[in-house]
Amino acid sequence: MALKIAVVPGDGIGPEVLAEGCALLRDLDRTLDLGLVFDEKDWGAERWLKDKVGMPKGALEQLEREVAAVYFGALGDPRIPDMAHGREILLGMRQGLDLYANFRPCKCLHESLSPLKGKGPREIDMLVFRENTEDLYVALGGTFKQGTVDEVAQDISINTRKGVERILRHGFDTARARPRHDGMKKLTMTDKHNAVRFGGGLWKRTFDLVKGDYPDVVAEHLYVDVLAMEMVRKPERFHVVVANNLFGDILTDLGAALMGGLGLAASGNIHPGKIGMFEPVHGSAPDIAGKGVANPLAAFWTASLLLDFLATKDATLAPRLLRAARAVDAAVSACVAAGPRTPDLGGSARTKDVGDFVRAHVGSTLAA
Repeated sequence: MALKIAVVPGDGIGPEVLAEGCALLRDLDRTLDLGLVFDEKDWGAERWLKDKVGMPKGALEQLEREVAAVYFGALGDPRIPDMAHGREILLGMRQGLDLYANFRPCKCLHESLSPLKGKGPREIDMLVFRENTEDLYVALGGTFKQGTVDEVAQDISINTRKGVERILRHGFDTARARPRHDGMKKLTMTDKHNAVRFGGGLWKRTFDLVKGDYPDVVAEHLYVDVLAMEMVRKPERFHVVVANNLFGDILTDLGAALMGGLGLAASGNIHPGKIGMFEPVHGSAPDIAGKGVANPLAAFWTASLLLDFLATKDATLAPRLLRAARAVDAAVSACVAAGPRTPDLGGSARTKDVGDFVRAHVGSTLAA
């Protein structure tokens, strides 16, 4: 069975880092016969500026019908200051494909990258799940008397019992199935129901109900301000963290800083059993686009998450897909430890140098 991957390079450094990632995936496909088929899309700023199209009509239906996963670069172009194309493409896929589980591994790969004294790979190792389709990101609201001194602006946060429960259950299932390296099986849910009474109250009540179905997983609740403090003070406290859309967005950027920077930050957006969309989350970085110095490690780690996801789609190919994913993980760790580093990690290597190192390491691992 062919596993089709839609490739959306996007804007800025997106095409540069995804080119490295796709080269790695093609090498893996040739070596392990993974059945991967690539379908590159021209969705991004250039097409938007040309004909005001983000995704063509019927694109979501085509993705659902034909594609196993989307490999996504980055969106953002100074020529489109309101990010209209980004809302249509990225948020369009998240909402239109109901990709309700956004997850980002926050794992420090080397002591030298940690900004926290005495905290390294064993302490900074958590997975943050962000509810991806509700809360303030649904774009409900508006303005009144815009541009005047009496202007009023309103954003409406939407939280549903269905949406909250399904992300919590996915988080608990993950904590149960994938213990941390030290054996920890724990889920921390965060909200702010002491101040945000209604949406926060729904999250807390649902958490209290769902946790009873997972007696083997330690369940903990923290207010979001306390959790942010504890991520810095004692990151080893956390295994799986579940948050609403806004809090999850902020906390995962903090997590990226703890692991060494956005150049390492990978993510997945999934609806279990359906399609997934996988993206490095460093953004389009237009200030360095075209200079050949963008860090492709987040794109490689994202490719590993994509391979893990594809393994759930095909039982026959799963052993090879998982072998490929672990080889990529090992290569990314080896590159951080002793390989070339791009300027964001304190080195002087170019994007291609890192890509060559990772692909060579993966090849050696699979040949061993």
